[in-house]
Amino acid sequence: MAENTYNVGIYCRLSNDDERDGESVSIENQKLLLQRYVRERGWNEIDTYIDDGYSGTNFQRPGVQRLIEDAKAGRINVILVKDLSRFGRNYIEFGQYTDYLFPSIGCRFIALNNGIDTMNNDGSTDVMCFLNLFNEFYSRDTSKKVKAVKKACAESGKYMGTHAPYGYQRDPADKHRFIIDEETAPMVRRIFAMRASGMAFRKIAVTLNAEGIQPPGELYYQRQGRTDPRRVNHLWNENTVKVMLRNEAYIGNMVQGKCGTLSYKSKKLVAKPKDQWIRVEGTHEPIITREIWDTVVSIDQKKVRKSETADGIKSIFTGLVYCADCGFKMRNHVERFTYKDGRPGRYSSFICGNYARSGKNACTIHTIYEDVLKELVLADIREKAQYAEYDRERLLARIIRMKDKEQHSRVASCEQELKVTAARVHELERLMQNLYEDKCTGVVPQTVFQTLMQKYETERAQKAAALPELERRVQAQLENRHDADRWAGIIRRYTEITELDETILFELVDRIEVGEARKEGNLRICDIKVFYRYVGNVDDALVAERQAV
Repeated sequence: MAENTYNVGIYCRLSNDDERDGESVSIENQKLLLQRYVRERGWNEIDTYIDDGYSGTNFQRPGVQRLIEDAKAGRINVILVKDLSRFGRNYIEFGQYTDYLFPSIGCRFIALNNGIDTMNNDGSTDVMCFLNLFNEFYSRDTSKKVKAVKKACAESGKYMGTHAPYGYQRDPADKHRFIIDEETAPMVRRIFAMRASGMAFRKIAVTLNAEGIQPPGELYYQRQGRTDPRRVNHLWNENTVKVMLRNEAYIGNMVQGKCGTLSYKSKKLVAKPKDQWIRVEGTHEPIITREIWDTVVSIDQKKVRKSETADGIKSIFTGLVYCADCGFKMRNHVERFTYKDGRPGRYSSFICGNYARSGKNACTIHTIYEDVLKELVLADIREKAQYAEYDRERLLARIIRMKDKEQHSRVASCEQELKVTAARVHELERLMQNLYEDKCTGVVPQTVFQTLMQKYETERAQKAAALPELERRVQAQLENRHDADRWAGIIRRYTEITELDETILFELVDRIEVGEARKEGNLRICDIKVFYRYVGNVDDALVAERQAV
C-alpha cells in the first residue's frame, strides 16, 4: 500500500438500543454522510460494513468482525464511523481496539460527529474515553428502562413474547393478548386428556406422529408460507409435549420472566428461580379446565411410569397404591395360568415394593388383588358421590373439620386474632414514637425511656413475628373450604359410575394406602384408605373383606 494512500472502510450500525430519531440515524443516511466525507477528501472507499439490528454492547457482530479482519490484513487503513456509539457502547472492548489494536496495525480511526481522529495530535482523542464511558452508561440506562417497561407490562398481564403458545393466536386487535386458535385448541385438549389418563410424554408424542399431526414449529412456518429453516426432524418429541403440559397459559394464566440475561452486555439467557417469575391469573380464555390441569400436575408429582407387560395389559392403579406401613409404592404383580379348557388366565395383584425389593426384613407383603381393590374403590367413590349429591353441606363441613382438627379454630376466630394482633403492633409503634418525642422534650427521663422502649420493642417484635403465621392460618382455612367445595363438585358427577378407568382415578384419587392383611375367622381383612385429591382421606378407613381362598 502506497504511503499516504487512505483506503477507507465505512462502518454503519443501528439497533434497538440506540436512539432512533427518524432518518437522521438510518443506515442509509449514515452511509451517504460518510461516503460524501470520503469523496471530499479524495480517499478510496474500499467497502461498507453494516450491522443492522445488533446491539453495540459487544463486538461479536458480523459487520464489525469483518471490518477488523480487513484492517488486520491491511486491506483498509482508515475506519470511518458517524460517531463513537455506532462502533460500540462497551467501554473496555472499545478501548482495546482504539488504544491498542488499531495503532499497532497502523489503522486510523475517525468518528465524524465527535470530531475524533486518532491521527491528529490536537487533543481531540483525550475526551474519547469519556465519550465511550458515557455511551456505555447510556446503553446501561436504556437497558434498565426497557426491562422496567417490559416488567410492568408483564405484571399487568400483557404478553411480551414473540409467538403465542400452540392452541392460541395473538389477538389482531391487541398483540399482547391471546385468543383461542380453533384449529389447534382441540389437539391441546386431547394431549391433556391423554396425559390425564396416565399416558407418558413419549407415548403421546409417538401417537401424534403416527397420526401425522403437525408439530407446533412446522405448523408455524407453514402458516407463514415459509420453509422451516431449523435442522430438526419435524416430529413431535417428549420435550415438546412436556413443555406444553406444564404451560399455565392453557388455564388462562400468563407466566413470564422465567429467564433473563446476566447483564445488558450479555445476551445469554439464564433460568430464574420460580419466586422471580411474573404470574398473572385470568388474562385470557382457558383451553382446558382447572380440574384437568390439576390432574396432570398430580401425575407429574407422582412420577407415574407404567412399564410394558407381556400381555400388554397395564393396571389402572399403577402409581396410586402405597404400603400403609412403610410408605413405599406397591408393585403390580401378575400371575399367569391356564384354564383346563386351554384358555390363558391371569391374576393381577399389588405387593409392597419395599418387600419385593428387600424381603421380609424390610416390610411384609401387604398383598391385595386388583379386582378386589377396584371393587372397593369404585364403591367408595359412588358412596362419596351420592353423599356430595344429596347432603353436600354436611359432607363439606365434615371434610373441613377433618382438615382443621389440629388447628381447633375457625376462620372467624383466626381473622379476629389476626386483626387484634395487627392493631396491637400499630399501637406499639405509635407508643414508641410518642415515647421518643417525650424523651426529646424532657417529659420522660432517660431511664424511664429505656425501660419502656425495651418493653414496647420486645412486645412489638413478638407480635410482628406472629403475624405471618396468623395470615397463613387464615389463608389455610379459606383454602380448605375452597378445596372441599371443588372436590364435591367433581365427585358428585360419579353417582352412577359402574366402571373405573385411569382418567377417573387420576382425576379423583391422590393415593390409596393398603394395610397388611389379617385373618378373622374365615375372613381375610385388610384396611384400605383412599386419599382423595384436594381433601385427603374422608373416612378414617375403609375395611376390605373378601372370602379367603
